Amino acid sequence: MKKFVLFSAALALAAASTVSAQDLSGRLKKIKDSGTLTLGYRDSSIPFSYLDDSQKSIGYSMDICHKIADAVKSHLKLSKMQVALSPVTSATRIPLVANGTVDLECGSTTNNTERQQQVSFAPTTFVTATRFVAKKSAKLNDLADFKGKTVVSTAGTSNLKWLTEENGRQKLGLNIIPAKDHADAFLMVDSGRAAAFFMDDILLYGLVANSKQPDQWMVSSKAYTVEPYGIIEPKNDPAFKKVVDDAVIALMKSGELAKIYDKWFNQPIPPRNVNLKVPMSDSLKKAIANPTDSGDPERY
Repeated sequence: MKKFVLFSAALALAAASTVSAQDLSGRLKKIKDSGTLTLGYRDSSIPFSYLDDSQKSIGYSMDICHKIADAVKSHLKLSKMQVALSPVTSATRIPLVANGTVDLECGSTTNNTERQQQVSFAPTTFVTATRFVAKKSAKLNDLADFKGKTVVSTAGTSNLKWLTEENGRQKLGLNIIPAKDHADAFLMVDSGRAAAFFMDDILLYGLVANSKQPDQWMVSSKAYTVEPYGIIEPKNDPAFKKVVDDAVIALMKSGELAKIYDKWFNQPIPPRNVNLKVPMSDSLKKAIANPTDSGDPERY
């Protein structure tokens, strides 16, 4: 009788495991079946996601995503799980998450209501704003100073969309060039092909800090938009979203996210061991105290 009870219990446990595996869907099933989670990374979004001197993808968002990967592995009870890395750009990041090529995008992506039509976002892990970077010698202070000039922003970004709309609204007559990435856009200003680069201020600070002559640059004092960043997730996959979101919230509640922030924004970072010296903003502190995946700027 005892053997029968033990045998029945073993069968019940096996059945439960089978049902659990069968119940998986979406990205969790894909990751379970393949044993691989794919992270999308950027090559020049300092300090969020970029390549170091050895071409290794590093940064604030990458550290967060690797913590998420640990949580996914634990949730799926996998003894081992490969974390594959796939390069993405501003233009390809959303399509690659949406079509399943990439499971999470770990970069510097603004969460807004328009993008939420295509993908979902994890709770906000950074809050920035649109500004411009230019040479100090150009003496540019606000949009009115750019009438008829050539400016640049990165293709596929909310900043480029805003700049294009504002150009039309204010009839500025700007020649707006979409660059393939942030590094290329910054180089266009450095070489004189554009008067300024409009982008999220934290990315501009990173580019200036790592430039050859930081003192020749200025970042506008005026902020034009509010940009909450979040890790991109696939849309309409609530089970996967819960695992990812819970992992991010756990980092916030434990204080681990604050430590990761300090590592990338208040300590020397590769490749030039520059300290960005960017204290955590009140907006981000608010988002950490009350985690949200809202794309509404008013929430921040």
